[in-house]
Amino acid sequence: MVIAEQSLLAQLQQTWHQTIPLSQFMAVEPLSFSDNEFKVTAPLGPNINLHQTMFAGSIYTLMTLTGWGMVWLQQQRAQVCGDIVLADAHVRYLAPVTAQPIAVVRCSHIDLSPLSRGKRVKIPLTVELFCADKLCAQFEAKYVSLPIT
Repeated sequence: MVIAEQSLLAQLQQTWHQTIPLSQFMAVEPLSFSDNEFKVTAPLGPNINLHQTMFAGSIYTLMTLTGWGMVWLQQQRAQVCGDIVLADAHVRYLAPVTAQPIAVVRCSHIDLSPLSRGKRVKIPLTVELFCADKLCAQFEAKYVSLPIT
């Protein structure tokens, strides 16, 4: 990973922890970012439930932050500003998370140019959550980035 990507990931993690306190308690950590793929993790310890698996709310939060983070990273790269919100989402829990989870979001291209013209952008994303290379949850979401005026 190049230094610029490391710096962006550190800035994103700081943004999460300062603006969404739950992310700090969960110990959410961005792992890697390329043009079209972003990976995020969180340890099981602070996110465990009475069944010794990852709490469903933590899974949802991790996947929400992963999608939000992808939009934020793309905005940083495009040098545009927008207020990112989750407009709609649906999660499918497929298997218990019994090992360190890795949330992965991929996207081919996000056109953020409308933001610079004062228009909002709708971004549909799919986030998948794996543990031990097994797909455990799938998150279909629509984010909206609103122009900052």
